[in-house]
Amino acid sequence: MEPNQTANNPAPAAAQDPQPSFGIEKLYVKDLSVEVPNAPNIFLEQGAPQIDIQLTTQATPLGEGVFNVVLTVTVTAKRDEKTVFLVEVGQAGIFRIAHVPEQEIEPLLAVACPNILQSYAREVISSASTQAGFPPVLLQPINFEALYFSRLQEQRAAATPAEAGAGTATVQ
Repeated sequence: MEPNQTANNPAPAAAQDPQPSFGIEKLYVKDLSVEVPNAPNIFLEQGAPQIDIQLTTQATPLGEGVFNVVLTVTVTAKRDEKTVFLVEVGQAGIFRIAHVPEQEIEPLLAVACPNILQSYAREVISSASTQAGFPPVLLQPINFEALYFSRLQEQRAAATPAEAGAGTATVQ
């Protein structure tokens, strides 16, 4: 028994097995770009533009259990072949992850963090498109878990038989 332990007073469970923790240290806009390349004439044209939305995520370790995650959302509006506007935001966050098994960190970085960042990116995209003189672009919810598992399946299918059992994936 340890010095502070007795038969009736065992050591606290927290001291034996630290609890997993996940926290947000900072949320910030890393990059924001708004382009209206055909202004002012584009405002005189009629018809709703076709909207294309692309997104990527990237996670970078900053230190022991600290990660910077960036969700980049690019919205391109085109009418015929002409770009009406383009808005791109890099919504970022610094996250602290402690006492989490190694194999569970990647899903947190690829699913949980982008889920948090998405609502902030949605607000920035909506505001930027409005300030550019267009109706707000409202991003629909994104299922980052489905995207993560789809990417894992693609990577496993592309892996050689020797690599297939590795079960690793990268966060993009």
